[in-house]
Amino acid sequence: MGLPRLSHRTAADGGRAQESRAALADENPRWGHRRIQGELARLGHSIAASTVWEILHAAGIDPAPRRSGPTWRDFLTAQAQGILAADFFHIDTAQGKRLYAMAFIEHGTRRLHITGVTAHPTAQWTVQQARNVAADLGERGAKPRFLLRDRDSKYTDAFDAVFTAEDTQVLLSAPRAPRMNAHCERMIGTIRREALDHVLILGESPRRENARALADNLRSSGRFEVIGSGLE
Repeated sequence: MGLPRLSHRTAADGGRAQESRAALADENPRWGHRRIQGELARLGHSIAASTVWEILHAAGIDPAPRRSGPTWRDFLTAQAQGILAADFFHIDTAQGKRLYAMAFIEHGTRRLHITGVTAHPTAQWTVQQARNVAADLGERGAKPRFLLRDRDSKYTDAFDAVFTAEDTQVLLSAPRAPRMNAHCERMIGTIRREALDHVLILGESPRRENARALADNLRSSGRFEVIGSGLE
């Protein structure tokens, strides 16, 4: 393996300093801003890593190693027809108790699957929701290429296995990065405004009726196509 290229022009002074740092990034696309800071320090240039990041950002240079590849937004747009996203959202009852619903959203069609509602979303319950949505998709002959989810501990290997058995690749969003699953975040926000603000949930039981009432309210708003075996 050859050594990374380190051009002498990166040691330029004065008005060429910013251009030099950007050039160093271009010549070494696998280097991040901290690596570039270290190399500059070896050449006698003292600069904070945050300053290097700001210079690269201003120059339109993406973080390594995706400087020449598609962005996450590009990927979501290009693969929309094959992406199924999963997330939880909560429902507060009239008695002040909190219920949890499982939602799956098909990116390409915006179809919403609400597969169940429970007061205790255990890992085992979550696996059953995966089976529910897989059954819904199977009945329509739909086969997503990707499942997008966060890193919640309720998503276990058994949950993922429901999808990998159908050759669906599981994609994990980065920690504390809800925007990576922005479709779900926006959909859940709409659910709150269009439905939850207009539904009075009296208690935890019967949960199937709660789920059905929520789905009916979403359908009646005209904004959602709601399907799901867990609601029948």
